[in-house]
Amino acid sequence: MSDNNILPVTSPEEAGLDPEKVELLNQTMQRYVDEGKVPNIVTLIAREGKIGSYETHGYLDLDTRKPAGKDSIFRLYSNSKPITGTAVMMLCEEGLLDLDDLVSKYIPAFKNPVLISSGSPPRNAGPGAMLPLKPAKREITIRDCLRHTTGLATPDRTTVRIAMQYKEAIEESGWDLAASLDRPPRKTYLERVEAHASIPLSFEPGTDFVYHAGFVVIGVIIEKVTGKSLEEFYHERIFRPLGMNDTSFYLDEGKLDRFTTCYQPSPEGGNWHLAVYDKAETSEKVKGPKVLFGAGGDMGGLLSTAADYARFGQMLLNEGELGSERILSRKSIEIMTSNHTGDMVIPLLKPGFGVGMGVGVYRGTSPDPIMRSPGTFGWGGAAGTTFFADPREDLVAICFTQTFGHLMMPDNFYIEDFERLVYQALL
Repeated sequence: MSDNNILPVTSPEEAGLDPEKVELLNQTMQRYVDEGKVPNIVTLIAREGKIGSYETHGYLDLDTRKPAGKDSIFRLYSNSKPITGTAVMMLCEEGLLDLDDLVSKYIPAFKNPVLISSGSPPRNAGPGAMLPLKPAKREITIRDCLRHTTGLATPDRTTVRIAMQYKEAIEESGWDLAASLDRPPRKTYLERVEAHASIPLSFEPGTDFVYHAGFVVIGVIIEKVTGKSLEEFYHERIFRPLGMNDTSFYLDEGKLDRFTTCYQPSPEGGNWHLAVYDKAETSEKVKGPKVLFGAGGDMGGLLSTAADYARFGQMLLNEGELGSERILSRKSIEIMTSNHTGDMVIPLLKPGFGVGMGVGVYRGTSPDPIMRSPGTFGWGGAAGTTFFADPREDLVAICFTQTFGHLMMPDNFYIEDFERLVYQALL
């Protein structure tokens, strides 16, 4: 790993961290590895732009027992979303997009959305009768896509009758996140979202929360307005300027020995263990076809290291710049990391949190005090990666592992312990 690929490194004390508390954090992370709850953990804590703690625990692969390194490469899944939010804000600055643009401006299939009407089919209608529909009050916007308020249909919010009537579109749409996250579209992401657009919405856009669906749409729009693939645009405008040399949608052949195997909890005989979810050597991220770029984390989303993601997080904390490179203006960062969901209850987040443009934001209104400062923002990924940035504390904290659905395993609270111990270590 080249020196220019990491932020400056200093001692815990110089970074405003208590060395004894940092050691307790490291021991706690190692315990999660020793107990078989995660295969590995890489943690990085930076304050005032300098790394005060950067540690690794565990193995790239539990069979080979090859130790994980600081330069280990992880599947980000939804930790790709903040990068996509950044890309959209860049395009807004250039006048190519506006947060309140209608999605139909770029993908006509989204024009004139409909919902199920509160009425019922005629009394003499047969079981195949169409449910009455009504026009939505407004169309879906780019802002809706980034803050998860599109209203796009999902299985848990759609009637059986609608599911039957739109069966063909549903099969193409990827509407079931759990089933479609690691399943490639039958054709293209454009055709996937066009199919999704043909299904009646679950609710009026902007009035409720439905996770992820809008990010597939945003990925298509970014490629349309830039004329480039997400891989090309992100590399040209974000990764290369920030020195994120190990971040991409697919793995360079020479980096296989740094790529983690991904695991998932599995119960066996009443005991939980980690089973292989995606082997490094046979992963789609290695074998290809290397044309599926998941803006919100589909197909594993981006690949990255803790050091690369720290540079990205530090850029956000620095109000859009890192070193001599400016990625976004100060005001664009302010918009991106502000709450765009008001007092809406967000199922994925605790009380007091809202959603910005690709990030979660602590509003400071939790019924019980928490250690995060108001304005702290961040996000996580399905395979166990997470980051947060606290502007008040000038803090970026990153914790990466590769366990898909880690909360299925009892008492697997390494993320909660990581955040608590980071804050307790602050001087």
